[in-house]
Parts: sequence; C-alpha cells; structure tokens
Amino acid sequence: MSASDEGIAGASGYAPHPYIGGRSSVLSALAAWRMRWPGAPRVIVLTGSPGSGRSRLLTGFLMMCDPRFRKRLPLDAMDPATVPPDLPAPAVPSPEGRTAAQLLSLLADHFELGAARSEDICTELAAREEPVTIVVPDVDRAGPVRAADEPARVVRDVLKPLAATATVQLLADVPHGLAAELAAALPSGQVRIIDLDAPEWADPAGLVRHAEAALTLGPPELPFCTDPSARRALAEALAERADGNRLTLQLAVQSLIMGPEGVDPADPSMLPGSVGEALDLHARRLGADPQTLRLMLAPLAFAEGAGLPVQLWGALADAVAGRDMSRELDDGMRLAAPFLQPAGSSERDEAKDEKSDGATGGDTADSGRTLLRLLHPGIAEEIRAGLPDVPGAQTRIAMALLDAVPQQDWSRADPYIRDHLAAHTLDAGLLPQLLTDPGLFAHADPVAMRAAIEAVPLDRLGAPARTYLRTAPLLTRSQAPAGLRAALLESAFVEDGLAPYAEALHRLGFPLPWRTLWSVPLTGVRAVTTGVLPPAGADGVPAEAAAAPDVATAAAAPGAETDGGAGPAPTTGTPASLPVAAFVVPEGTPGSRTVPGPDGDASEDRATEALLVHDLLRPGYVDADPAQVRPPSEEARAAAPFGFSHGPDSLRVWARANREVVATLVSDTPITGAALSPDGVLVVATERGVTARQILAAPHAPTVPAQRTGAADSAASDGLEGHHS
Repeated sequence: MSASDEGIAGASGYAPHPYIGGRSSVLSALAAWRMRWPGAPRVIVLTGSPGSGRSRLLTGFLMMCDPRFRKRLPLDAMDPATVPPDLPAPAVPSPEGRTAAQLLSLLADHFELGAARSEDICTELAAREEPVTIVVPDVDRAGPVRAADEPARVVRDVLKPLAATATVQLLADVPHGLAAELAAALPSGQVRIIDLDAPEWADPAGLVRHAEAALTLGPPELPFCTDPSARRALAEALAERADGNRLTLQLAVQSLIMGPEGVDPADPSMLPGSVGEALDLHARRLGADPQTLRLMLAPLAFAEGAGLPVQLWGALADAVAGRDMSRELDDGMRLAAPFLQPAGSSERDEAKDEKSDGATGGDTADSGRTLLRLLHPGIAEEIRAGLPDVPGAQTRIAMALLDAVPQQDWSRADPYIRDHLAAHTLDAGLLPQLLTDPGLFAHADPVAMRAAIEAVPLDRLGAPARTYLRTAPLLTRSQAPAGLRAALLESAFVEDGLAPYAEALHRLGFPLPWRTLWSVPLTGVRAVTTGVLPPAGADGVPAEAAAAPDVATAAAAPGAETDGGAGPAPTTGTPASLPVAAFVVPEGTPGSRTVPGPDGDASEDRATEALLVHDLLRPGYVDADPAQVRPPSEEARAAAPFGFSHGPDSLRVWARANREVVATLVSDTPITGAALSPDGVLVVATERGVTARQILAAPHAPTVPAQRTGAADSAASDGLEGHHS
C-alpha cells in the first residue's frame, strides 16, 4: 500500500489499529515481510526523525505478532493486508541500555546457542534449516553511556552480521544516520528502508486521530476537549503544524491542556511546528522565559540510565545555569510538567543495591529515591542542541556530582553518582582525570564504567584505568557485587605493579577476603604447591633434606577439594624455615631447575619437569635447590583451618570447621594450578601467571610483610577533585 491507500482503507470501513490509530501503509509492508510474501524484502530498516513514532508503530505491530496480544485486538475488523499471519512470536531483544555484547548474549540465550561472538552466532543461525525472525527495536537507545555511541556499535557488530545471514529475517528500528549504513551492506532486493518522514509513508489522517484521542483525555471544562467540532478543528490544525511528527503533536496537546489561555486554532503562530517550538510556546503562554525552561530541563537532558534522582535536580540545574535556580524550580513545576515523566527507582538499581556489600556504615541514599526523565529522547536532543557549550555544561555537572558525594565516601554516594559520573566526564572530555580512584572503580556499575572507558583512546588512559579495563570483562561477566569487585581489582593492581592502588582498597572499609602478596607474569605453569626450605647449617648445608616435592601431584586438580598444607611451624629458638611456593614450568624457563625422578631417574619424560622456587610471603624468587623444599606434613594438613576447591576458572576457599565459604575467586583465564598453605596463603596459577593471596579470614594469621612499593608505570593523577580513597 502507499499513503494514498490510507483513504481507501478508511472508506472500506476497516477499523484502525487501536494502539497506533493508522499507519496502514507501513503495517501492510511489515505484514508482507512477516509472511515472507513473494517479492517482500528479507530485511526491513525502519527509521525516521526523533518523535516520528517509530517505537509506537513497532510496538503496535509486535502486538499482532504475539499470540497472547492477538487475542485482545479486533483483527477481524482491521484491513487484512495489515494483519500478519498467526505465527510464533519473533525474537525481540531490546538494546535499550545494553551494549552490543549484551545484545548478542540475549540472542544467544534466546536461540540456545553456545556461541558468544557475532560471527559464531550467525554461523549457528545460518546452519538452521528453518529461518528465524528477529525484531530489534529502539537501537537509538542502546548503551549504558550516551556519549559512547553504542547504537553505531550495535549496527556494526550485531545488525550487519545478522542482516548478512540468509536464514535471518530481520526488522530493525535504527536512527536516520545509521539506516543507510545498515541497508548498504545488502543487495537492494533483500533490504528496504521505511523512512517515516518520507511522503510515501505519511499518515495525516492517523495524526489527526491521534490528536483527537489525546484531546479527549483533557479536562471536561475545556471546550476543545469535549465539543466534537471544536476538538476536530483543533486536532486538524495541530496535525497540520506538526508535519507528521508525533512528539511535536503530543507536546502541543499537553501544553494546551495545561495552559489553554489564548488558544486559537486559526492562528498557526500559536501552535508548534517542532519540538523546540513546543518548548518555547509553552513557556511564553505561561509567562516564562523559554531559556529558563530549557535550563530547568537541561540536567534531565544530560541524565544517564533510567533517570535523574529528583534530589540531584536542583544542584545540577544550578551548575548548568551558573546561578541559583531554586526559585525557578520551586515555582516552575507547572512550566516543566508537560515534558517530564516519573521513572521510579529502576529494578537494576534496586538489584545492585541489594548486592552492594562494600561499605561499612553510612547511608546509600536509596530509600525513597524518585527518578525523573524527559518524556522523549527527542526533547533531550533539542535541549542539548540549544546549549552553546555542551562540554562546559557537562564539566559543571560532573563537579556538582562530585560535590554531592558525602565526605567523598563512595559507599555513601547516590547510586546515580557512582554509576554515571564517568558518563558525564566522558562527554566533558575529562574522563581520564577521573580514572585514578580505586573506590570509584569498585563501587561503580562495571557495565557503565567499562562502556565509558572503552570510548577513550587507549593512549589517553593512565595505568589504573588500563588495569580496570582489562579486568572489566571479568567484573561484568561475574556480576560481582562491590566487595568482590574490590577484591578482584586489588589483585589486578598488584599484578600490574600498582600496589599503592591495591593498598588503598584495604582502607575503604571493604571486607576483602584476601590481601594479594605478590604476582609474577609467567606462562606455561602447569602446577603449584607450597612448602618450606629448612634453615641452612653453619656450613651452608641445609640441616634437613627431603625428597623433591611432586608438585604435579600436590596441586589440586580442577574440581577437587584439598586441605591447606605446608611445613610445621619452627620450634622456638631455632632458625626459621623459609615458606616458599614451587611452580612446575617448561624446561628451559629462566631460573628453573630440572628435577630428576625418584632414584635419580633423568629419563626424557622426567627431565622435562622443571621447578621454580618463589618466596611465599614476599615478591622474589629463591635461588635454592628444589630438592630441598619440604612438602606439607600430615600434621600440618590436619591442622590447617582452610580447604579449597576449584574448577576451570573459579576457586572457593572454605573453613574446615563449618564449611563456610570465606573467599571466592573468579579468573578471566583458565586456572592451571592452586595450593593453600596452612597459614592461609593461596597460590593460584593461571595462563597469565602466578599470584599469592593471604586469606584474611584465617585465625591467628601471621603478620604479612609490606607489599612491593615500586613506582607504577605511569604517575597517578589526583583526578578532578583529588584522590577519593
């Protein structure tokens, strides 16, 4: 159907879609796509300007594609050409607030695929005998950070590969700037762009019905809400001025209902022709300066996530305006109301708050949180476009958010500040200066923080930010609460030679399960164990000798459980034995020594086993004969307070007395060996290297030597407002 067919459909007596109120030409094209009508494209790209009604149109179409909703619609009264066939509901992964990687994960889960990368997902979908139907709405709302331009990444990494897969029938709602890019990836016969701004898809009659329906909801004392003829005249005037834009029409109706004085449908100057005019006309009708309204709404135009906490609105409005806006906000709710909607407290925030275990004391400012947001992203775009200096406004917003952190304690900050400060500083061009605070790293939502950091060129990031960036996939995959995030970051900082940042996390009140003692980058480690080197005699020869430890046997196999073990404590008054860790490494590893088998067996098989000896409690290798390392005694094993078990990439330490888990470790690379001393020092080897951690829950734990304090690979900055640890 074409736009001219709208009148034919109405004359035929067909009922309009009850949710959309029109759009018959578009619905007919989508229905043909859904039933795979001969000649219909396999891929449809739906686009249009902000407020053109893409989301509402797609929602109404999906109602007819879902067997549950079809039963509630008057399908028999609607034009048959606009009704899709009764088929199983398509997959509808929502990109709103999600990264491209998260969107791929949704698809993999829906289709029960084992793959995670887009090329692998598409390979599995291409191998299916039956085509699959996927609808991706609201691509313009993708990503947890607006300035990171996640919609472009979704098109590049998700939609293009899907569109190129012959077994995928794809419908995607994308913004104007990305529609042509997506369509260009396919031959013209396989793809069609439906641009709701084009005359071909115009729906003037539906826009008038939309205006009439909205006016009907107004107060009965207004003539243009109750008198059918007056209502029709005003609806036609509003629709003509709005020029097809649903958002402009909606804002105009809400403004007129709230301030009906001086409304004359015959005077086009009193009716808005754009979102910007809707803002300005509303302010003038209420006797206010249009710029004042825009400054009031500016913090909401920059808001990230689900919305802005109402208690932060005033401070951020002051920051954007550069003056006290309290009187305008107190008196201006009637002025701002047509453009606002409450967002409530998001489920995601509430879930994170329940999991946040990082603080000791202090409010989290969550009780009674009310979030506000603008009615439509198109309003936010209009307000941001009207500001002369967006980076400057974002800089002032970031400083105001930092000032709102109680005593610079991130555990007491509003969740909005913790999770979205990085997004504001990214838009201001100041994010690298912020990325020096271990407390913020631990408390912030890792999905949003990772997205913001990834938008910064790597050469502009300091060492702490690079450590966070390599650890972020582990934080997001594990959905770790704040306490575990802090523990994983503590180890990562030590691994990267940033011990002062690791130490700072111990001063922030987190109940960290361990203190990372040292870490060595060493590949090829096949197993580890702990033990002691006996003290040397006066002649330099060890007082005791023991058989070389069989490290491969002593290290726990994945999935196995073991008690900690090392040699017994030395007798008072005698020279102390040296606690050590031994690693099985490939022969030829610098510093290693080949260990012969029993009875001096140096066969080819045994000769390939080499050992490295490392101090257990301090950084540094030990130049010692591995044959002198004494393995744990049976008495030490029996007396050890902790045991552990591990799988391919995770490990748990538990108390032997009650089997309570006291530490959980997850790794982003496979674990190749692990050992636990009776004093609670956990040594773990992965494909990246070997790290030792002192379990802090151990009773009567020995004093841990100070960590290495060498300089980091780049100087630390105090960030925007100093070091918040």
